Amino acid sequence: MWKKLLLILGCVVLAVVVLIGAGVAYLFLRKPAQAPASSIKVAMTPERIARGKYIFHNVADCDGCHSQRDFSLIGGPVIESGRGRGNVLSQFMSGLPGTVVASNITPDTETGIGAWTDGEKIRAIREGIDRDGNALFPMMPYAGFRNMSDEDVESLVAFLDSLPPIKNPLPKTNLIFPVSVLIKSVPKPTGSVPPPDRSNPARFGEYLVSLGGCADCHTPQDKGQPIPGKLMAGGLPFSTAMGTVVSANITPDQDTGTGKWSEEFFLKKFYDYKEYAEKGPPKSPGPEAFTLMPWLAFAGRPPEELGAIYAYLRTLPPVRNYVDMHPGYAKKTAALP
Repeated sequence: MWKKLLLILGCVVLAVVVLIGAGVAYLFLRKPAQAPASSIKVAMTPERIARGKYIFHNVADCDGCHSQRDFSLIGGPVIESGRGRGNVLSQFMSGLPGTVVASNITPDTETGIGAWTDGEKIRAIREGIDRDGNALFPMMPYAGFRNMSDEDVESLVAFLDSLPPIKNPLPKTNLIFPVSVLIKSVPKPTGSVPPPDRSNPARFGEYLVSLGGCADCHTPQDKGQPIPGKLMAGGLPFSTAMGTVVSANITPDQDTGTGKWSEEFFLKKFYDYKEYAEKGPPKSPGPEAFTLMPWLAFAGRPPEELGAIYAYLRTLPPVRNYVDMHPGYAKKTAALP
């Protein structure tokens, strides 16, 4: 009797162990949702390359992570010789879940993406899948890039193909558990994406905001997930080697957001950086002026686009959320004689 019970118990325990082991193996070995990369070869026309350069620099802020920048100057302008070379972001920014690397996306065949097909590049941009079928860390804003139209993503790839190759060996992204497993649920196959509707300013602005990754920075998070009801309410801190900055509330709240801003004032906030973008910004005075917001790049956008972004932001629910964008600095200076 006891022997039978022990035998049954042993079988149950073994079955549970096998099931747990199978579940763990599935989590670690499963591939993210993905479709085969297309066989497209993007046409390298001057018009398409120019459009791709504009998207890279002024719309999607690819420079923000993938290019070498000089943060001793206001706005951290791009160093042209290091455009697209990639960076180890976790050496610059604290709080990331492991070693996080923005890849070398120049056409270098050894350290960049020169051996990738154009279809593989499009899949990585819009679906978050690398050449080997692995999920990219969603700090790369492919969840927003899913909305990038076919024409725009092909233009972006044409520009990437035109970049001078830079040999810059980098380590691979190495994420800690459970983030390394959880990110596998983020990629999704996209399919074809039509051009945005430019006739409706708010809808066009939503498209531009999606490509700009505005929600990724301006929405507060809890354990890496956006807090419900706080879309664009700001308050997400970024601690870097250059200082700490907290994203602004850009909902139309009257007291803590942009509710009192006119469209003219909104555009002026960007165009105040136009001279810096064209002639070069001055030295940064210190952490009180440190910013990761791509002011220099966005200053080169036409009123039609910035106005569309303004129109979209006005459609958001206002969220009351006061943000101290440079925590500790005002308090510190107030204590000075």
